[in-house]
Amino acid sequence: MKQPRPKGTTYGFSRAAALMQTRIRTASEQRGFAVTRLLTHWAEVVGEATAQIATPVNVSYGRGGMGATLTLLTTGAQAPMLEMQKEQIRDKVNACYGYRAIARVRITQTAPTGFADGRVAFTPAPKAVTQPSADVICKADAISENIASEDLRAALARLGANVLAKQKN
Repeated sequence: MKQPRPKGTTYGFSRAAALMQTRIRTASEQRGFAVTRLLTHWAEVVGEATAQIATPVNVSYGRGGMGATLTLLTTGAQAPMLEMQKEQIRDKVNACYGYRAIARVRITQTAPTGFADGRVAFTPAPKAVTQPSADVICKADAISENIASEDLRAALARLGANVLAKQKN
């Protein structure tokens, strides 16, 4: 007897998120995060400005089970700013949980397990874009003037101007 063909269009494939969901949940539960949405959507929960200066590290529960403490990792310069936002952060996180799960927010500059895990991701400053000078642009235009295609000539002129500008520095 012939087996019925499985319904659906996945052809036996599954989404990467579905494959990693149990591993993510296990790893986050070890840190006390019962709701992984707090980690995966941190910027949406607390806002982009707060997410850039702080990251959640740990949720520790007291002996009674109610009134957990959320530990946030930040840099020393941002800690006073984050200290003033504790109440708002707690309210936003509790809204993510759906009940008053977090009673306290603790701010640290190192992870609770030591300095190895307590690294804050710093974003590098954007690279300064320098515009080539007028004489460099004239030289690049002169080099590419014999090209028949307009698009190719313009692209080669831009490339030549960038190369000549970098050589001067």
